[in-house]
Amino acid sequence: MAEGVCFAVYRSPLQKHSETIFTAWSGTLAAPESQMTNPPHILVIEDDREISTLVARYLRSNECRVTALADGRGVERVMDGHRVDLIVLDLMLPGEDGLSICKRLRARSQVPIIMLTAKGDEVDRILGLEMGADDYLSKPFNPRELLARIRAVLRRSTIVALNPVLKGARVLGFLGWRMDRVVRELRDIKGTRVVLTDAEFSLLQALCERPGRVLSRDQLLDVTQGRSAGVFERSIDILVSRLRRKIEDDPRHPSIIKTVRSGGYLFTPVVEPA
Repeated sequence: MAEGVCFAVYRSPLQKHSETIFTAWSGTLAAPESQMTNPPHILVIEDDREISTLVARYLRSNECRVTALADGRGVERVMDGHRVDLIVLDLMLPGEDGLSICKRLRARSQVPIIMLTAKGDEVDRILGLEMGADDYLSKPFNPRELLARIRAVLRRSTIVALNPVLKGARVLGFLGWRMDRVVRELRDIKGTRVVLTDAEFSLLQALCERPGRVLSRDQLLDVTQGRSAGVFERSIDILVSRLRRKIEDDPRHPSIIKTVRSGGYLFTPVVEPA
């Protein structure tokens, strides 16, 4: 891991005054995620060569593959020839601007997009989100924050796609249990209503909608609470423990919600529309 990395102040040839593009930072680069066996491919569209180079260097140091473009003209060529997992898109570009590129991309792909902007105008951020961007980051920014946002958006995107058979169903069933997603109600095999808190129901719904898939704590936090892990990581373990006491025959030896060591949780039953 590299140490002592610092992105400093520089003067853009297109500007009269120096601008801090990256906030100064020194320390050890964040360790790559252990589960990242297939590095994500990040497409960076940024016309400022220095910013593009620094972003690419930092992301590559943290287990990402990076392709950099100076404008939007080569986007389709890159996406047609390679798998792109996420796009970092600058708002201010020569020729076609970032908003137009974002709108054009959304017409053909659901690849996650994080927009970069040097503008402080909230309208630009709102327009970016309305055009289909998944997140935005204003300059100047800390590269660690960009990496954190990339990882958070990638986690959400990997679990957003639901089984099409289950996606449109109001009621899901498993092992005789019935979960109504509209009224947010759970009934056991005898038809008795089981009282769940809102957080417990959200967790059960997330698991039921993705049966047979190992979901990390980070992913479950994103789906159920819309925030990253860290100090909140234990909240998922607590929720799982409470939910097990309500749906497992033997919560100490669970068979419905399995713990996967160094992975997360796995919902084992077959889930079908009820």
